[in-house]
Amino acid sequence: MSNIREGYREDAKGSLVPLDRIKPIDLARDELVLDLVRKAQAVSKVLAAFKHSAFGDIRAFVDLSAEQYGANLGGKKGNVTLFSFDGRYKIVHAVQDSIRFDERLQAARALIFECVDDWLTEARSELRVIVNEAFRADKAGEISVGRVLALRRIEITDPRWQKAMTAIGEAIQVVGSKSYIRMYERVGDTDQYEPIPLDIASVRAEPEPTAITLH
Repeated sequence: MSNIREGYREDAKGSLVPLDRIKPIDLARDELVLDLVRKAQAVSKVLAAFKHSAFGDIRAFVDLSAEQYGANLGGKKGNVTLFSFDGRYKIVHAVQDSIRFDERLQAARALIFECVDDWLTEARSELRVIVNEAFRADKAGEISVGRVLALRRIEITDPRWQKAMTAIGEAIQVVGSKSYIRMYERVGDTDQYEPIPLDIASVRAEPEPTAITLH
């Protein structure tokens, strides 16, 4: 409950300001912001409840489907895609792992650069660029997992390179996972689907009516 005295409003600095000293436009702005925030908080609670319910319903359905074949899935549920009977809608439930590299990545890096240095006279400059880019840290000091793993797709038979690729594989550590649900609606009679937006940035607002001036 607010302890602010009647006839006063608290400003951003925590000071009490008499209402008669606040400009009407400032009061109107405050009313607008508080009204929209209250509505947003209500929508947020609805989305949170929907998310919790959707995850639970999908897990229950996957278990029910597995029971039809006497299978016991157990453990963390993996990725699954569900379609409506008419194929108009689909729901994708996915689990995305967050991975990092441990100290063995440094050993792999040393072996890779040793190879590139030895091949300097015959190696294409593109390879050096790829390697340098793979181990380039961003502003937060993090190395791109995708770029490092992309090195494993380069076919090089040098034993040192192969050993480095093994080290990269063993350096991968799963530090967490994130589950998400995405829902899609089919575009007409095509085989393409477009997402049903559940975030405010992606929701298409209804167009405002065009003003018509009569002369």
